[in-house]
Amino acid sequence: MTKQDLIESLGTIAQSGTAKFINALKDNKDALSDNNLIGQFGVGFYSAFLVAEKVIVSTKSPKSDRQFVWEGEADSSSYIIREETDPEKLLPRGTSITLYLKPDDAFEYSDPIRIKELVKSYSQFISFPIHVWMEKTRTVPDTTTDTDSASSESQEEKEPKTKTEKYYEWELVNETKPIWMRNPKEVEKSEYDAFYKSTFNEYLDPSAYTHFTTEGEVEFRSLLYIPGMAPFNAEELYSANAKNIRLYVKRVFISSDFDGELLPRYLGFVKGVVDSNDLPLNVSREILQESRIVRIMKKRLVRKIFDMCQEIADREDKEAYKNFWTNFGRSIKLGCIEDSANHKRLTPLLRFFTSKHEDSLVSLKTYVENMKPDQNAIYYFAADSIKSAKSAPFLEALLKKDYEVLFLIEPIDEVAITNLQEYEGKKFVDISKEDLDLGGDDEEEEREKEKEYQLLCDWMKQILGDKVAKVQVSKRISTSPCVLVSGKFGWSANMERIMKAQTLGDDSTLDFMRGRRVLEINPDHPIIKDLNLACKDSPRSTKYQNIVNILHETAMISSGFFPENSAEYGGKVFEVLGLAMASQGDHQSANEEEEEKSADVEVVPEVEVLEPSEVQQDSDPWN
Repeated sequence: MTKQDLIESLGTIAQSGTAKFINALKDNKDALSDNNLIGQFGVGFYSAFLVAEKVIVSTKSPKSDRQFVWEGEADSSSYIIREETDPEKLLPRGTSITLYLKPDDAFEYSDPIRIKELVKSYSQFISFPIHVWMEKTRTVPDTTTDTDSASSESQEEKEPKTKTEKYYEWELVNETKPIWMRNPKEVEKSEYDAFYKSTFNEYLDPSAYTHFTTEGEVEFRSLLYIPGMAPFNAEELYSANAKNIRLYVKRVFISSDFDGELLPRYLGFVKGVVDSNDLPLNVSREILQESRIVRIMKKRLVRKIFDMCQEIADREDKEAYKNFWTNFGRSIKLGCIEDSANHKRLTPLLRFFTSKHEDSLVSLKTYVENMKPDQNAIYYFAADSIKSAKSAPFLEALLKKDYEVLFLIEPIDEVAITNLQEYEGKKFVDISKEDLDLGGDDEEEEREKEKEYQLLCDWMKQILGDKVAKVQVSKRISTSPCVLVSGKFGWSANMERIMKAQTLGDDSTLDFMRGRRVLEINPDHPIIKDLNLACKDSPRSTKYQNIVNILHETAMISSGFFPENSAEYGGKVFEVLGLAMASQGDHQSANEEEEEKSADVEVVPEVEVLEPSEVQQDSDPWN
């Protein structure tokens, strides 16, 4: 630089010599398109005063015969420019910058090892070379003679002596060419794996990777990886400080703190590098959040990640996707909740256990392909395990019709499915909610049963009071006497269980979201048939009223709910067991007495016994 260049470029903060140089190249489009200059804001040079108390710039321009020196101090508001007169410090051309470090920073930033670390972290892939003056050692022959052994030269020759000496030389520290700047066809898989392991401190090979370049309105290069294993701490997957995406601008490392701006939270497990030529070097989180360029980059990065996931799913090696789903399946389900715009890309990746596949995961596509011709919905049931799901009474009618049911056994599953709502035109239906329509039943027969048991339903509702919203005849059970279903718009039993377990759960919210509960009865079960007769013959019987309460609380447990008073429920069960044991003992004693008297008792003709259903009922059973 000339003296005037020093005044204009270094004498004024925030005046960029780089920007001025680029403006001068505007007439030469070829030169401008090929430039890799950085530093557009005129403040880069003054960052030297963060660690230096004095900076000296010695420069020699080919336009001038004189060499000038610019000197500035951190605590001073002025600078000086002088001509270099020391012949030992003269430069043929170019610029030399000397930093006089502050005492607090001198030890750290004068250490060559520390300088190498900084260069490799932030400037390893800069296109121009960076050298560091390093101290090294080497082994050389020892030419010193030993006078004491001079007389023994006639003896056998001794081995040549060596010694270690120190020396200094310039070492190139950014010789690595960025792997993402190379042609993907020229890079071997082993090179991708080695870069992944060294950059992200991993020891397993990645499950998949993608190397691509995006051109057009936004230009950037990226290399993304899906790890071979999830972190041991699951919270790291969704942490804002994951630091899995390394952002470069023109091959200058900017930061690894922008994961949330470049990728949605549910894809935080993906690792890689993104190198953009369009972003400014002084990029900040605020700039990224408001940048249209970043929004386009984010959209394309997400698409590439979905392609990677689908590629794993399409492999012949099914264990590969099984391993991926085990590690990152929850993240995909979280995407169903947080990213409604990408539901069509997320749903093909989902996997669930089902009533027909308890030991293997099934995709929604496979489920739909195996649906029965008369099945018009995708049925699911949420529980805490496969064992409890497959024994739930809600499945009885569906299994009888040979319908397949998805088992949602993870806490996030139910929320994810609820957000999806449908898949390929088939709605998701919770079999534990009211108004379940399985179709194919005889409507005439159903109406007859509802009419026959309407009196029982009203009687049971009167006994249970506010514990249930209503009692009705069920279409979903075939072997259980009754089942307790959730309201159409309230929480299911599984969701209620999950919300109760929350550390900061709010009981008032729980009461509001619990919704209505409906007790459904099985008209073909012997207990319900007997109760139907009892409600007509002995509607005020304490015994039968207790049975109704026990049925309700037992249905709560079998349906996934919890009784409000477990101790009270246990006492009722023990009481019923005691009565059952006593009646069984009385029955055995009666049988023994009849056997003793049977030899002396004459056989009498059979007496016609009327069935309870043939007993005449009063018009009003409650009076």
